[in-house]
Amino acid sequence: MSTQSEASRPAAHVHVPSSVMEGRKYGFLFFYALFYIAFLYVPSLFLPLFSFNDSIYIAFPLKGFTLKWYGEMMASAGLLDALYNSLKVAGVVAVVATILGMLAAKAMTRYTFPAKGALASFIMLPFVVPGIILGIALLVLTFSIGLQLSLFTIAVAHVLVCVPFSMLVLISRLEGFDKNLEEASLDLGENAWTTFWRVTFPLALPGVIASLLLTFLSSFDEFILAFFLAGNEVTLPIYIWSQLRFPSKLPSVLALGSLIFMVSFVLIVFAEWIRRRGVSEPTKPGA
Repeated sequence: MSTQSEASRPAAHVHVPSSVMEGRKYGFLFFYALFYIAFLYVPSLFLPLFSFNDSIYIAFPLKGFTLKWYGEMMASAGLLDALYNSLKVAGVVAVVATILGMLAAKAMTRYTFPAKGALASFIMLPFVVPGIILGIALLVLTFSIGLQLSLFTIAVAHVLVCVPFSMLVLISRLEGFDKNLEEASLDLGENAWTTFWRVTFPLALPGVIASLLLTFLSSFDEFILAFFLAGNEVTLPIYIWSQLRFPSKLPSVLALGSLIFMVSFVLIVFAEWIRRRGVSEPTKPGA
């Protein structure tokens, strides 16, 4: 009788501790992040592998180990000219975009004015407009005002797409330190300009460095806008694209791509580490 009554009794609700649920959630997110990173970057790891292959064909099995493709890369005058063009454009774009991004981030984080949200959305438009549409539009605008296609037109286009990126990086930095420091400087008699250089800029310097590095890489690697606006002066991505039609040129392109991949990875990690320095962590409840 007791057995029958126990069988008919509803099962007790098992309480799962919240810490266990959070552990499962973060475990799932961790494995998802690993899968996502592997999906994106494992194919890129074949670049350095085949750059050491003693064959012009990208296929397994590898024929042997060689460094001659790196030597051919360094001996290519066209490649070095394109690399120099990309470095010039990316350097100028990084400085200009970071200055404009700093001003925009300062305005968005410290001041209140009409249509602030609409203005921020307008600045972010290059993020959502397809690159090919933006490239065609800038090409039409360039011809309509009589400008010649050159590295200058490429740089202007890259500034347009890098300013929103710089602004986001610097907003996250400016919101990460105590604003009372600026108010204290103003209360002590400093004007807004001196407060910016003596208080705001030193505190935001890690974000500025991160913005310079990330916008430099963004401009250096950009292809679509440069393809429409290059004229006779080509940047490195355009040169690489033009060499893909020739199998004999492909190994040196793989060697160059390997170097760019490794340098970009190091710079991005360094930029993120710099950006996070000195950012205050949120205080946990009960701490």
